[in-house]
Amino acid sequence: MLLPQLRRRDATRRLEGKCLSNPPANAAIMEPPGAPTTPADTEGPLAMAKSSAVPHADRIAKTDAEWRAQLTPEQYYVTRQHGTERAGTSPLNKEKRAGLFTCVCCGESLFASRAKFDSGTGWPSFDKPADGAAVSEHEDQALFMRRTEVRCSRCEAHLGHVFPDGPRETTGLRYCINGAALKFKPDDT
Repeated sequence: MLLPQLRRRDATRRLEGKCLSNPPANAAIMEPPGAPTTPADTEGPLAMAKSSAVPHADRIAKTDAEWRAQLTPEQYYVTRQHGTERAGTSPLNKEKRAGLFTCVCCGESLFASRAKFDSGTGWPSFDKPADGAAVSEHEDQALFMRRTEVRCSRCEAHLGHVFPDGPRETTGLRYCINGAALKFKPDDT
């Protein structure tokens, strides 16, 4: 079957920067062009950005061989090949301590534990990033769906996707993140 080979090829091209004008084919629900994307411009839940790639001052770029040497096969598959771990397999799903969830690739602080909630999906879920610039969002149209992909803004690691079905009392967003893309650093208390 060619689908896995095509997905691998497309992921490699995205990582090499050759498909920037042709976004990946697995995307989330997007607002129309010109729709408000900041809390001040919206009522209710935050709108999702079409692309929020912000240049990171401390950008990390490594070769494919360097990423393979640093990461486990599952971490590499998820973060560098835009894969997805099986639902319910991450021990971080049950993590309840206070602390920070960081990028497994570069150590960037991505999500605070106070933003974590149980979505019942089988993946760690958060209602907002630790810092607005910690993650970037990209249109993703793979698997014949429109979704919003979430990446680490420092190293471009694929983290997961963001959906507009999170807790209404906070942001209304659900950052559905692969546990294999995260490390947990407990608070020193």
